[in-house]
Amino acid sequence: MHFQQLRNIYFLGIGGIGMSAIARWFNVNGYRVAGYDRTPTLLTEALQTEGIAIHFEDDIRHIPAEFLSHPDATLVVRTPAVPADHAEWNYLEKQGFQIMKRSQVLGLLAQRMFLVAVAGTHGKTTTSSMVAHVLRHAGRNCTAFLGGITQNYGTNFLPNDETDDLSSVICVVEADEFDRSFLTLFPDVAIVTSTDADHLDIYGDGDQVLQSFGKFVGQIKPGGQLFMRKGLTLAAQTQADVQEYGLGEGAFQAKNIRIEAASFVFDIQFPAGICEGVVLQLPGFHNAENATAAFAACLSVGLSAEQIRAGLNTYLGVKRRFEYHIRRPNIVYIDDYAHHPTEIEAFLSSVRALYPGKKITAVFQPHLFSRTRDFLDGFARALSLADELVLLDIYPAREKPIPGVTSELLLDKVQLKDKLLCRKSEVVALVSQRPLDVLVTIGAGDIDQLVGPLREVLTSR
Repeated sequence: MHFQQLRNIYFLGIGGIGMSAIARWFNVNGYRVAGYDRTPTLLTEALQTEGIAIHFEDDIRHIPAEFLSHPDATLVVRTPAVPADHAEWNYLEKQGFQIMKRSQVLGLLAQRMFLVAVAGTHGKTTTSSMVAHVLRHAGRNCTAFLGGITQNYGTNFLPNDETDDLSSVICVVEADEFDRSFLTLFPDVAIVTSTDADHLDIYGDGDQVLQSFGKFVGQIKPGGQLFMRKGLTLAAQTQADVQEYGLGEGAFQAKNIRIEAASFVFDIQFPAGICEGVVLQLPGFHNAENATAAFAACLSVGLSAEQIRAGLNTYLGVKRRFEYHIRRPNIVYIDDYAHHPTEIEAFLSSVRALYPGKKITAVFQPHLFSRTRDFLDGFARALSLADELVLLDIYPAREKPIPGVTSELLLDKVQLKDKLLCRKSEVVALVSQRPLDVLVTIGAGDIDQLVGPLREVLTSR
């Protein structure tokens, strides 16, 4: 497919975090963009203010006439979340429009630029946004397609500067293993942060997850680079130059980690020297590790250690990744997207290191029945790192209930004296009456709807 022949890009499901980033790229690069989504959100409102026509009714009459009358100049991009009986999708398919998945389009776009792809079952959103921010801070012409809203820029997409030569643009992509989407990407530089078992409703078992990551690193271009977290077993699957990174281990390593004024401060040792005094405003041992991976990737594309440190020192994080909402001497409130035991353990361990001696109250919403079932013991161990737990019902997302898999089953296994089940609608009232030191909300479902009300009620304390 030649993008030069296209004038119109139509999105079925334009409001998704990944879809909206691609819509923005086409919009800023001179294409006419329009789309459908099921419901208005802050993201669709932002797209509309950028000049993109969006409607919320499944009706072909809302598709711009210019798009319908020129099928040869129109590309339709769809999300897998669009149901099979969707009227617009069925009409466009019958009329012979070219319809592609988001991941396919992203792969084709990325092929035209120098690609830095960040993959991993945890850490990819933070690490990819770190890489993008450091490049932008250093003045490099880059574009980025991210899986979260960056605090520095308030968006999931960074546009490249105008250029006649897209091959000179560095394209940073969050490479998603869900549904094997990342297999459309052929990186020049890749980072793999983790290959833990996840998405077992898609993959079946952990070996299938690992095989998929093996295929991904096998697609790194000849002469390319792979920066891999120490302990991963992917080196044999790629012809790329492989270097490992980690906390105190690997060719690139975070060392001398300490906490100063509620920030993580550390040094990065690398083959050519040491970069001292990286100050990370986004807390967490896991984020020091992510920053080390970003350092390695940015060094490989020609930035100096000083440029990278300056970028990392000004990196503010991603919404819902260790996001502070209240930071006062008497109460702290942090929200985090963690939804896998490894992520929850990393998050709560870092909170404990930041606030030793303080009581940590965790409100957790499990995400997916299958994930809760598959990692029940891991969730129980990770959540037991809190001092008290308020556990919500399982957020189903794309799944139907699984008999016998409930939040109560998980609660029974958590090794805490102070633990209880609570409906989401009752959380704010419950929390407002409890003595609190550090409150954390954790989960990938709709628990984020509680953030505003909790912040409001706790601010008035």
